[in-house]
Amino acid sequence: MNPLHPASSPGKRRLITTLCAAALCAAFGADAQTADWPDKPVRIVVPFAPGGSTDALARAVGTKLAEVLRQPVVVDNRAGAAGAIGAQAVARAAPDGYTLLLATSSTHAVLPHLRPLPYDAVKDFTPITRIATAPNVLVVSPTLKVASVKDLVQLAATRDGGLNYASSGNGTVTHLISADFVHRAGIRARHVPYKTGIQALPEINSGQIDFAFDSIVWTLPQAQAGKVKALAIGSAERSPLAPDLPTMREAGFAGFDGTTWFALMGPAGLPAKTVAEINRQVNAVLRDPEIRAQFERQGAEALGGTPQELEKLVQDDGKRWAGVIAAGNIKIDQ
Repeated sequence: MNPLHPASSPGKRRLITTLCAAALCAAFGADAQTADWPDKPVRIVVPFAPGGSTDALARAVGTKLAEVLRQPVVVDNRAGAAGAIGAQAVARAAPDGYTLLLATSSTHAVLPHLRPLPYDAVKDFTPITRIATAPNVLVVSPTLKVASVKDLVQLAATRDGGLNYASSGNGTVTHLISADFVHRAGIRARHVPYKTGIQALPEINSGQIDFAFDSIVWTLPQAQAGKVKALAIGSAERSPLAPDLPTMREAGFAGFDGTTWFALMGPAGLPAKTVAEINRQVNAVLRDPEIRAQFERQGAEALGGTPQELEKLVQDDGKRWAGVIAAGNIKIDQ
């Protein structure tokens, strides 16, 4: 080695070694840190009240994920504003993988096209993976003398003042599905929002509320118990859980789509390695036969997949609902 070379001095060699080590730590320190995820409890924010379909799916995934991760997974219900309050809480959280959102069609595909929001549905979130999709079922009060969707439309045409319908909140996907039905059927109907669809059950049962489109997760058991009457399902195909229940398309509403999707998202800026690890762990949970069977019993189909697939789902479904809102001139207070 050239003794005159500046790096030949022992002191300078030590300095260069120290600087190189510091540079490597700066470059790879974040990755090393995220590789340890999770080393503390993980929180999944559900932007709706307990007892609904979003809450049920989050708790099923959270319970199994806690077993796999050997860390507590806490479901935190932040209800209000059709899911906007819970979504905003996650958008403002630290992007460290410990605060996640159980996002839905309502929070990321419907609300952005209805009113100003305290978050940007695209820029303020990091997509992680799809969780599930579930059809919504058209249920009516058992006090109504109707046996089909056609009967319901005819009743609306003859009743002074029309009908009324419940939803899980202004601007939720259940609100929009019903509003789309009202527009397509050409009937009059008044919207009555609740915090969750199931909270409307006593009023539907008694006849104060005429109909609702809501998740098969709770509507089917209530229909089987005689507390509501199921007329049709919003999916493209009949459900194996209710094979005798016709689809809305079979009932004469071609192109009608009454499904809801659920997905896992984090705040914007979530490190790529953390996203990859959460995606890997959650997808493994969603492939678990026990979880898939649990979802199926609730009428939901486990999905999973890549962050890119979730990103495309949000974009495509957002365009679809924007078209529905424009075509029906649907407002937040309808």
